[in-house]
This record gives sequence, structure tokens and C-alpha cells, in this order.
Amino acid sequence: MNTFTYYPGCTLRTKAKDLDTYARSSAEALGITLEEPENWQCCGGAYTTAKDEIATKLSAVRTLNAAKEAGRPLVTVCSACHNVIKQTNYDISKDEEMAAKVNNYLKLDEPYTGETTVYHYLEMLRDVVGFDNLKKQVVNPFKGKKIAAYYGCLLLRPSKALAMDDPENPTIIEDFIKAIGGTPVIYAQRNECCGGYITMEDKAQASKRSSKVMDSAKEQGADMIITACPLCLYNLKKNSGSDLPVYYFTELLAEALGLKEANNE
Repeated sequence: MNTFTYYPGCTLRTKAKDLDTYARSSAEALGITLEEPENWQCCGGAYTTAKDEIATKLSAVRTLNAAKEAGRPLVTVCSACHNVIKQTNYDISKDEEMAAKVNNYLKLDEPYTGETTVYHYLEMLRDVVGFDNLKKQVVNPFKGKKIAAYYGCLLLRPSKALAMDDPENPTIIEDFIKAIGGTPVIYAQRNECCGGYITMEDKAQASKRSSKVMDSAKEQGADMIITACPLCLYNLKKNSGSDLPVYYFTELLAEALGLKEANNE
């Protein structure tokens, strides 16, 4: 059985409980143990690229170091948390000055310099479980369902640091959809921004962007959209004005594995 240090993040404790709950139950069914680090803190929600800004990166480094000390890789499921933690890990492994400042502040028993391997849950399914093995465990395949993957901004960019997939022509979520028996829908807006955090200050612009994403998927015949991002799900469901259902990918995973009642929408 594979064991990972698991960072859920704040939103998965509140508005995005389904993303977390079904990630945990599905992992268990697939032979994966997820263990939270003690006393984890908010990752910050957005990565600050300013070189002299160290304080906002410290909570991510504490989580990364906890995984290092446990001798395990780290897995995240929220797109925003993954982006922050993966970028922090990448930069601290490449920037000696940043690493020195972080370690001078934290005063760890051993300096942290980017040793932890960081997976997004989707990468864990692809690279550790294997989509072929996942397919063998599906008991409720999404046969005949046309499912649109929504990547948004944070899973793929910056591509050098995230290194999950081709940022312009990704396939990881489409391959996941195939593994659970669905038919992937390719549409123009699948890796474009939904409006993101701008919804907090310019809801009309976020509505315009999220509507464009939903209309693009619907025009290609999608029955539903799946995502890994709580903010994206909010924008697509609440701000777009579309009636196209939107789910977390973990909901469909749990349903395919027989751990959740079928969606009736």
C-alpha cells in the first residue's frame, strides 16, 4: 500500500468538502493511504512571485518539510493549493538565496531545499495507481456520458514548475475520463481562465469569462464539466448562468468506484 502525506487545504474543510471526502474514500479503495501533516496551515491561496516575499511561503515549506521528515511524497487535490505548494517547492530547489532566507527563518533541524516529491491527485492516479489499473476497478462506468475537463489556469501554469502536462494541449483529465468509462469532450476554453479571484471585485467580468467556458463546452455536446478547483467550480456553477452540471472530478471517481450514489442531474 502506498502512503502519501496529504495536504487538504482550507477550502476542503468548508465549501469544497465533496472534493476532499471523495478523494479520501477513493484513495482508500485504490490502496492509497493519505495522512495529513500535523498542524498544517493555509498555503496562502495564491503564489507570490516577488523574490523578497518570504513570509507567505513559509506555511507551504512547513508542509513540504513535514512530508520530507515522514519520508513520503506529498499529494494535494485543490488546484490552488497544488499550484502554491508546487511552485514553492520548485523555487526553493532552484533559488539558493530564497532557500537560505526560508531556512534562516524556520530554523529547521535540517535545511529544506526542495527534496519532497509533490503530486497532484490526478498525477497520483496517472503515475502511481495507473489509469489502466483504475479502469479495472471501475464498477459504475460513465458509459455514454460526454464529459468536459476544465483545467483552468492553476493546474498547468507555470508549466516549468507545475510540470503536470502540456499547458496548451493537456490530456491528463481526458485520460482520467476514459478510465472511468466516459467520453472526453475537447473544447476551446478548457484551459482558459474562468475569471478566478476577480469574482471578488468584478463579478460581471468573472461571469463573462465563466459563461464563455460553459458555452464552449456545451456547444461541443458536453453533458457535464469536471474540475479540481473550488473557485473554478464556484464561478462555473454560480456566475456563468449555465444549466450545464459541474462536478469535482473526485465525485465522478467515487461514483465510478461504487462509493457514491449516481448523479441524477
